[in-house]
Amino acid sequence: MKRMIMAIAAAGFFAVPAFAGEQFVDATGYAVSGYDVVAYRSLAEVPVGQAATPAVPGRADITVDYNGATFAFSSEENRAKFLEKPEFYVPQYDGHCAYGVSKGGKVPGNPNLWRIVDDKLYLNITKNVVGFWEEDIPGNINLAEGNWPGIDPKPASENPIPNFTSPAPDQG
Repeated sequence: MKRMIMAIAAAGFFAVPAFAGEQFVDATGYAVSGYDVVAYRSLAEVPVGQAATPAVPGRADITVDYNGATFAFSSEENRAKFLEKPEFYVPQYDGHCAYGVSKGGKVPGNPNLWRIVDDKLYLNITKNVVGFWEEDIPGNINLAEGNWPGIDPKPASENPIPNFTSPAPDQG
């Protein structure tokens, strides 16, 4: 009987989606500073050590609320794609810097300092941090994944992104 209860509890646990903690939202009031998270999938990825392709700004009139934050999109098509599978498009660690999480903390992620690894979007905070992140991406992801469960319940970062001006999403 005890095994059956445990099996039912485990099945219920895996059937319920795991919601993340608070999404990082900067002064724009949007997740990922108002950039289109779906558009990253169509941008050219550059080799390690080179500056990332600039992110695509979203529009204030094409949005979705998800994980306690508003996401903006550059097109209705991208919004529809997001609605089909939001967990595929949102950045890891609720938009916080992946290297920061690997070191045990929550700091903002810069939407223009990004990389897709194993079909997951990761953001970092500064160009210098990108250098540290890229020295050992798999190792840093491994550290971040180990740290995230203990960091996740903490409030989202309230720090501004250094050397970054968040444009408000286009009005269309």
